[in-house]
Amino acid sequence: DYLARHCLGWPQMRERVLQQYAPKKVSAICGLGVDEVEKLGHLYGTTRPALIRLNYGLQRHGGGGMAVRVITCLPALTGDWQYPGGGALLSTSQLYATQADALFERHDLIPAGTRTINMSSLAEALEGKLPGPAVRSLVVYNSNPAAVCPDQNRVLAGLRRDDLFTVVLEHFLTDTALHGDVVLPATTQLEHWDIHTSYGHLMVQLNQPAIAAVGESKPNTEIFRMLGKAMNLDPSLFAATDEELIDEVLTERADTKPFRPAGTLAGITRQRLMEEGAIRLNLPANYSPYANGLFGTPSGKCELVSPGLAAKGIDPVPHYVPPHEDPLTRPELAAKYPLQMISPPEPEFLNSSFVNIDSLRNVHKGPRLLIHPHDALSRAITSGQAVKTWNDRGQFTATAEITEDTRPGVVTAFGIWWSRYTPDGSGVNMTTSSALTDLGAGATFFDNLVQVAIA
Repeated sequence: DYLARHCLGWPQMRERVLQQYAPKKVSAICGLGVDEVEKLGHLYGTTRPALIRLNYGLQRHGGGGMAVRVITCLPALTGDWQYPGGGALLSTSQLYATQADALFERHDLIPAGTRTINMSSLAEALEGKLPGPAVRSLVVYNSNPAAVCPDQNRVLAGLRRDDLFTVVLEHFLTDTALHGDVVLPATTQLEHWDIHTSYGHLMVQLNQPAIAAVGESKPNTEIFRMLGKAMNLDPSLFAATDEELIDEVLTERADTKPFRPAGTLAGITRQRLMEEGAIRLNLPANYSPYANGLFGTPSGKCELVSPGLAAKGIDPVPHYVPPHEDPLTRPELAAKYPLQMISPPEPEFLNSSFVNIDSLRNVHKGPRLLIHPHDALSRAITSGQAVKTWNDRGQFTATAEITEDTRPGVVTAFGIWWSRYTPDGSGVNMTTSSALTDLGAGATFFDNLVQVAIA
């Protein structure tokens, strides 16, 4: 019934699955046994409600966009979108009707033809390999690209260019700050105003300064106000205080989505947040945004066949897109680099944040690489040994941990360590690729074939 009322293209998707994705073929692709594939399918197909929790590592490979599309179509097939607690969840952020970033970025003032550079393509940008003029200046804030960007060797070479002027707004002397021509001290969350929405809940939270700004530290917003004044830009563009900007953010925007009813921010003000603390969005209890369809697509339905993708020349029916560096499709590369590497952050870190905190860093003493006993045995690797991991892009050194927590043929290298805390000044992103995903032009950190040996 849900399929008939709220989905577009079910017959085509059914035919695709039956013709191309028998359990035996799926088993060969994903490495699970046929019995495991069938058991998972049976459990998911017969359990109501069922929830799929997606997360951000899932799409970090060449076919990541289509993978997310396929997975989020599954609750439509089972009808789980209509049940509280069912469906799929990546983030709750789209339920916040806060003012769009574009309002503050003032796209109307950006000259026509001005390019936007994908941060995942920073290596190419600094090498001058992207269309348009060479990058001559760089302002970095809220990021540590010298550590977090893919293809780190090329990024670092670009940051070392004598003709690149780099300004870094930071709390600490990160790897990127060490490349800055000018480093401006930025405030932390303890020192400035901010407003917080969420990835996983429905609360609005206000961040108030707990202490005065330390030393010469200033919020990013104030630094940009001062730069605007120094550059003789229109003063009215920078007149709003941080508190006034928060009020603007909380002014509900008019472009409501079908799955986001009007009024979700009604009555939620800065003053009320100061008095009451976190406040829940004005949404019903047990809210099921797609219970009655309302998917926000042109048709209003879950488009199992997407006319929008078809118009772009992309197969409109959900399908499997392999990684760029897939052993099944790139056997010659896999012969040279036979291990697939994923590189999540250490649980004690948040990407490259907190690496400079001694108590957190010392939990593991240094970079580590999880390797399956089968792969360790064939390389004569023992736990606690220093091992090098490499491919054509670069290499790094870590301490081996032999464990069945990672699969045969897969190694897990935890990041993102600052260079000064690694044995050889290198991190996991020495080996990662700047290739982009099929949809959305996202990063492909987990699409990475490597080799491992004793250092």
